[in-house]
Amino acid sequence: MRDLGVGFGYLLKGQRWVTRHGRRYGFGLLPGLITLVLYAAALVALAIWGEDAVGWATPFADDWAGPWQGLFRGFLTAVLFALGLLLAVLTFTAVTLLVGQPFYESLSERVDADVSPDGTAPESGRPLWHELWISARDSLRILVRAGLWGVLLFALGFLPFVGQTVVPVIGFFVTGFFLTEELAAVALQRRDVDLRARLALLRSRKTLVWGFGTPLGLAFLVPFVAVFLMPGAVAGATLLARDLLGEETAGADAAPGGRPDTEDVTP
Repeated sequence: MRDLGVGFGYLLKGQRWVTRHGRRYGFGLLPGLITLVLYAAALVALAIWGEDAVGWATPFADDWAGPWQGLFRGFLTAVLFALGLLLAVLTFTAVTLLVGQPFYESLSERVDADVSPDGTAPESGRPLWHELWISARDSLRILVRAGLWGVLLFALGFLPFVGQTVVPVIGFFVTGFFLTEELAAVALQRRDVDLRARLALLRSRKTLVWGFGTPLGLAFLVPFVAVFLMPGAVAGATLLARDLLGEETAGADAAPGGRPDTEDVTP
């Protein structure tokens, strides 16, 4: 259970890192703002036309009497919007990272160099177009996995009691896992760690991943919060990636129980 606190600590350390590097933080807000506008438009459309879509998909309920038709379709509309919101949370990070790939790559390298004992950071040496292709391909593969989980949780949501209590909790942990994968991929991809190996790394320390990603997923449910937390989330995920790989981290951003804190003097 200690890893839960360690994972959450990396989330906080990432936010603290970007507050000390204000210029990078400012540029990091732009990709999130662009993505937020696109997602907000999609969710508004779902809220406006979701009921019509449910009515079209359930013609068998057209002749239901009394309040049952309204209750049934209202419930399905609410579930549809909740599923759309879950998918938005799961994919927001991937789309934002793709839009802001050059910045987030630079930010992650800076974090690596800042906390590395020798002041160096791993570099992939690949051209930008290749990095974008790998990110888009891996994000699509993660989206498929997240979508399968979303469909499963959607179906389980119809179970009495369990669907309204246990399933949402599982959903937040699933969201946290995939969020962490997308964020840590920025640092791990530079180290030539492919998707299969990344998933194996994350599964090897699930509580660390949940401690980082689950609170972040919950925070992302609040409008606009995701935009402001994204740069710090990338920084924190870089620290988490170093931990997963067993790389030494020096200074204030070392893991709890590691080297003592020191003030960051990087301008």
